Amino acid sequence: MTDQPEFPAATETAAHTEPDVRELADIPAVEVISRAAVMLMSSAAEKLGLADEDPDASPRRDLDEARRVITALAGLVTASVEYLGPHAGPIRDGLQSLQRAFRESSAHPDAPGTGPGEKYTGPVH
Repeated sequence: MTDQPEFPAATETAAHTEPDVRELADIPAVEVISRAAVMLMSSAAEKLGLADEDPDASPRRDLDEARRVITALAGLVTASVEYLGPHAGPIRDGLQSLQRAFRESSAHPDAPGTGPGEKYTGPVH
């Protein structure tokens, strides 16, 4: 007997701990677009402070950054809506909710049609 513990071979251990990796070329475009949209939505929600109990007191709240992310999301959604199929409705609804939350969070709300992303989506009330 030896005093050294037995460990599985490095390749066995790596195979069990590494997440499944997919080649980007194998991922359908609708999935890539949807994932990008969800990431942008999550970022905007964080920057609006919506992840905290009191969004107005959130240390992560940054309306300037939220405006940029929401505008990017609006551009992505507008440009790709025809490819999203059944995913289009929920993504559009999420975008509109973020646009409304931005308007409600602003001390001086933008005029209708000039809020974040509204040049792509039209006015959000």
